[in-house]
Amino acid sequence: MNWMAWTTPTAAFFAVIGVMLALMSAWELRRPCAPRKGFLPIVTTRGDRLFIGLLGSAYWHLLLIGLTDWSIWIATALSLVWLFAVMRWG
Repeated sequence: MNWMAWTTPTAAFFAVIGVMLALMSAWELRRPCAPRKGFLPIVTTRGDRLFIGLLGSAYWHLLLIGLTDWSIWIATALSLVWLFAVMRWG
């Protein structure tokens, strides 16, 4: 990844996102899902919930970085909880 001058955490972040997308694609091909309505106010599929979860995680990080002096690991933990909740019950 030297050609883009990425740091190791940045490369790991995008690699994890890529792996998540590949796994979700394989899961969808193996077992297609039916749209459903959970606690989110819209009907969603697995892919929709993944997108909403990732977007919410980005906002958690921006919120904690911008408004507090807490460790980034707290935002990461909150993001994981948020992503799990959206994927499971969203």
